[in-house]
Amino acid sequence: MLIMMIYQWISEKRTAFVEYREFGISIPVNYSIHGIDVSKYQDVVNWQSVKNMRVQDISISFVFVKATEGLGNEDQMFSRNWKKIREAGLVRGAYHYFISTKSGKAQAENFINSVTLLPGDLPPVLDIEQTFGVPPEKLRQRVKEWLQTVQAYYGTAPIIYTNVDFYERYLKDDFDGYLLWAAHYLQPDQPRIYRNWSFWQHNERGRVNGCYTIVDFDVFNGDSLQFRKLLLN
Repeated sequence: MLIMMIYQWISEKRTAFVEYREFGISIPVNYSIHGIDVSKYQDVVNWQSVKNMRVQDISISFVFVKATEGLGNEDQMFSRNWKKIREAGLVRGAYHYFISTKSGKAQAENFINSVTLLPGDLPPVLDIEQTFGVPPEKLRQRVKEWLQTVQAYYGTAPIIYTNVDFYERYLKDDFDGYLLWAAHYLQPDQPRIYRNWSFWQHNERGRVNGCYTIVDFDVFNGDSLQFRKLLLN
């Protein structure tokens, strides 16, 4: 009997994704808090439609939105998205796309100049995906500059976003103390990484009402109480 129960539990874990025709993708149902992330490539989004969409027990609760990139560049849809997401009643978070050839401190100042965080927002996010030919030691130094500058300004530790392979090749050990938003597609029930993680970008081809292009889908690794504790006071 015990063996049968264990086999059933393993089988359920292996089939944790359920196909949702309305979202256009399979979604991991072992998580209760779902979100998306966007940039200028999603163009004009009707955020109230995003908020109102509910399929069975799945709805969008949070949105990560691109704010800045490199030095002096703000995403052309950021201001609109940042305002409209909050107006729609969705939890919002802002991220900076890191250019490894540039000063980490100067890039942090670019983000700070564009992003005003309010109570109820998610912590700031650093999106680091490429070395651009920069040696690993120099890359890590510049990443630390960004993280430390942003943390000093906002008073909260940032989240790191990257894919699993990049993290394990270039960032592991030095950045294990930061919350991680891990990108790893087509995995059965979680990203395959040695460390703990807070967010998982599990698919890049989802669809949601109010957004006329495909969009990345994410989940939070925790319950509603843990999610609320993560938000800024």
